[in-house]
Amino acid sequence: MNKTDARYRVVLEQRKGMRSINLQELWEYRDLLMFLVWRSIRVRYAQSLLGVGWAIVQPLFSMVVFTIVFGRLAKVDSDGVPYAVFSFTALVPWTYFANALTESAGSLVSNANMIRKVYFPRLVLPLSAVVAKLVDFSIAMVMLFAIMLWYKVVPTWGVLYLPFLVVLMMLTAAGIGTWLTALAIQYRDVHYSLNFVVQLLMYAAPVVYPVSLVPEEYRLLYGCNPMVGVIEGFRSALLGTVPMPWDLLGLGGGLSLFLCVTGALYFRSKEKIFADVA
Repeated sequence: MNKTDARYRVVLEQRKGMRSINLQELWEYRDLLMFLVWRSIRVRYAQSLLGVGWAIVQPLFSMVVFTIVFGRLAKVDSDGVPYAVFSFTALVPWTYFANALTESAGSLVSNANMIRKVYFPRLVLPLSAVVAKLVDFSIAMVMLFAIMLWYKVVPTWGVLYLPFLVVLMMLTAAGIGTWLTALAIQYRDVHYSLNFVVQLLMYAAPVVYPVSLVPEEYRLLYGCNPMVGVIEGFRSALLGTVPMPWDLLGLGGGLSLFLCVTGALYFRSKEKIFADVA
């Protein structure tokens, strides 16, 4: 082999110990990320009777059930707005989080053949699930604005904070998702039990009730769930029911960032066994 050919040799070596997060490599594979996002969207809606309607049916059906059970029967406080709007505003970010978490946790198992055949940064797989679910989230947001219009609820100027809240929502899903993805491929019980756990976690977030029902001395402990700040932030931005919960958002943002970094590091440390156990 001559010197010119030697410049194009790429050697992949197995490293020992903790592996760093190669952001440059992720950026170089951005086309693969977008392809996986598009594939996920196409597979979800292709040959589907309702099509994009599935993005509306899930939170809408939950809203109807919650409105009857918690709004009409249990008389749960809704901070002075119609309970339907109150619950749907929380269900939009929560449904995104739950679906992104479930999808990312199974991303390695569902793409096992691809992992065994070709090299690429494996982090692309759970990240593609987190990005792809933004389509469902956007459709549900349109439905939310339609419901607000129906009930004559006018968004506040706090709507300008929505991009920040969406980023925090994605960070939370990506952080927990990378942890669960690395665990689920080695311990299949994680994936099997995830739907049940996510349903339970919904009641640990202010989806069907306001944060004001939580005693003040437990507020910050309750805020250790990053989705608490996100959901309450959505209600503040869109409905103006409470001031923007900066304490919950600060705590949740810090924890989400911590989960993202540690989750990615743990994912990278287990990456060498993915092809063997997938």
